[in-house]
Amino acid sequence: MTASGQVKELSLKGRDMIELDEYSTEEIQFLLDSAIEIKRKQKNGEVYQPLKGKTIGLIFEKSSTRTRISFETGMFQLGGHALFLSKNDIQLGRGEPISDMAQVMSRYLDGLMIRTFGHDNVVNLAKYASIPVINGLSDMAHPCQVLADLQTVLEYKGKLKGLKMAFIGDGNNMAHSLLIGGAKMGMHVALASPKGYEADAGIVKLSEDIAAQTGGSITITQDPIEAAKDADVIYTDVWASMGFEEEQAQREVAFADYQVNEELVKAAKPDYLFLHCLPAHRGEEVSEGVIDGVNSVIFDQAENRLHAQKALMVALMA
Repeated sequence: MTASGQVKELSLKGRDMIELDEYSTEEIQFLLDSAIEIKRKQKNGEVYQPLKGKTIGLIFEKSSTRTRISFETGMFQLGGHALFLSKNDIQLGRGEPISDMAQVMSRYLDGLMIRTFGHDNVVNLAKYASIPVINGLSDMAHPCQVLADLQTVLEYKGKLKGLKMAFIGDGNNMAHSLLIGGAKMGMHVALASPKGYEADAGIVKLSEDIAAQTGGSITITQDPIEAAKDADVIYTDVWASMGFEEEQAQREVAFADYQVNEELVKAAKPDYLFLHCLPAHRGEEVSEGVIDGVNSVIFDQAENRLHAQKALMVALMA
């Protein structure tokens, strides 16, 4: 924001949001500042409808609670309309080329959000669509969640640069986007995962390169205590993400030493924030004492999905 408290304007109109590496630190900061300002407007009861008359299509190959509700509610509050499109409502995966679907939908809609398994579906949709495409989650990335995460930390800590964020658990899509998003904002990101469940090597290298430019750092370890040491933020996710449920039993064994509990968080700073993208399995990846404790901000974090995605839709579609 500027010294007057106003959001510094940047033009992102027509862009896609596939992953945060495509956005500069300044652009991400703009989205976060916009999200905070849009949140302020809503809390004050101000009518703000820059997307009046606009329509976004919401493609769900993977089901979701928070993603669907936040996008539908957000678009309604911005004056526009959202169309929920399940995998049974469209031809995705049933013979029609995604290139054809993207071009047809571009004639009807002003934007698209897709929540899918294969990251290639997001990339190809964006390649052939002439309207903005937002990655609502893929097996490789979850940028919308990380925008909400960064907004939450910024609201509580007043800054991002220089803070340490520890992610304890699977090197999954959440870990990937946190590595990139944290590096973009000059944070020190530590990822602790058991052997065989590490983050993608290419994502780690990309994050290291970004951090070298922003003053941040990336630490990859198998030691959760090392990752949590002096952390400002501790983050975890379920051990078996959607699509990996058949691995639940073996993952419970592999991740047994990776629970975020009262003993582990002693390594963090006393005023650490606990984050979880939800849904959570209390007693599994996180103890009840931590997730329901005084350092937990998971429901503010969940709420910020609404505000961060509204800021994103306005920036790309208004």
